[in-house]
Amino acid sequence: MADTPTIARIWRGRTLPEKADAYEAYNYEVGIKPLIEKALGVQTFREDTPTHSEFVTISYWESVEAMGRFTGGGPTEVHHLDRDAEFLVELPKSVQVLRLLTSHGNTG
Repeated sequence: MADTPTIARIWRGRTLPEKADAYEAYNYEVGIKPLIEKALGVQTFREDTPTHSEFVTISYWESVEAMGRFTGGGPTEVHHLDRDAEFLVELPKSVQVLRLLTSHGNTG
């Protein structure tokens, strides 16, 4: 297995502000921890606004094939967590998959 990421998989989801802290904890335990074990790297982001909180997860993979082994389906297929419908304003229909061209500086 190569250890150089060539693919970034970007997932986005929004919650209501009053559910954001609970979703952040749930998402980390149920969604992010298993992802950390499989991906080359994982970054999580949160933006709070008066009307919603948006979560973004970027995972890095050595290939589309490796990412597909994790997702068990197509590269843009979403793995909804069991309680996502309870927390998220709407269930994401896809993820964004980008080729990683260059990386500079310390992003870790």
